[in-house]
Amino acid sequence: MRLNNFLTAIFLLFIFLGSSCIQKKTTQDGTGFDVTVNAIAFYNLENLFDTIDNENVNDAEFLPNGANKWGTMKYNSKLQRMAYAISQIAIDQTPVGAAILGVSEIENRLVLEDLVKQPEIKNRSYQIVHYDGPDRRGVDVGLLYNPRYFTVTNSKSYRLYTDDPEFLTRDQLMVSGYLQDEKIHIIVNHWPSRYGGEMRSRPKRNAAAALTRSIVDSLHKTEPKARIIVMGDLNDDPTNESCATILGAKKELSEVNPGDLYNVLWKTFDTGIGSLSYNNQWNLFDQIILSHQLSKGGKGNLRLWKSEVFYRNFLIQQEGRYKGTPLRTHAGGVWLNGYSDHLPTIVYLIKETK
Repeated sequence: MRLNNFLTAIFLLFIFLGSSCIQKKTTQDGTGFDVTVNAIAFYNLENLFDTIDNENVNDAEFLPNGANKWGTMKYNSKLQRMAYAISQIAIDQTPVGAAILGVSEIENRLVLEDLVKQPEIKNRSYQIVHYDGPDRRGVDVGLLYNPRYFTVTNSKSYRLYTDDPEFLTRDQLMVSGYLQDEKIHIIVNHWPSRYGGEMRSRPKRNAAAALTRSIVDSLHKTEPKARIIVMGDLNDDPTNESCATILGAKKELSEVNPGDLYNVLWKTFDTGIGSLSYNNQWNLFDQIILSHQLSKGGKGNLRLWKSEVFYRNFLIQQEGRYKGTPLRTHAGGVWLNGYSDHLPTIVYLIKETK
């Protein structure tokens, strides 16, 4: 009898885990259908550095004796804050949260290993894809994924070369795998900053956009119907030349044809919503862009449902000089014990269940 009860419990647990991201959605004509909701997100973790001196990177300000007095207590608090924020992403739409999460401003693989062990997200068993890059500040991009829902088959890191041989920036990470039995490709970016001014630094972001576009075109050449997700902190808005012209991410879904890209957050930006605030102005640098096959996928295939900037009160400064902006780790030389100066962004892909 006890054995039967045990087997029944195991069976029910299996059913729960297998269906935990299935939700009932309603079509416009009022009929219902069951779909699996897949949340795919991006988050700039704002200087997630460890406390260890690495002579190969410029991490001086994030050391115990550095400008930020970055010791074990602050590092552990940062990890807990980041883990809590990640644990909340998309859970109002799917209880499993983000199946795939692109990240930027991480020092190395170690900080990601420490992050995924945090109690808030440990049960998701997030796996890591990361390559060390040449950025002069020592920050990289990476990808976290829940192996219950996404299976990685390949990954590659692409280096950006410019006319300036001394210019070093983040590599672009491409990860391929299977989500709900469909092959997808994810390109994680952190394009060059606006340091020195937007106009002066623009050519470097344009070069980064050209690299991303070349990766997209290469994928389309071998897979004309490739399902591609471009995500990252692009340090430009959807309207800027790098995104709208060079990358060619379009605003209107109706204009997206095979081989094209659709910027799912452009219209969100038009409403005044952004992912970071600078000089009392919101920008939407943290973008998610889909290929034609995902943005216009047919019934029975993975396809776009909706997207959002993950704006929640706990991520926002509630008082003081920076009230109403993202609650960051440091501001004006003061440790705020916050989260990040960027908000996460999310795209939801759905697929009918059998």
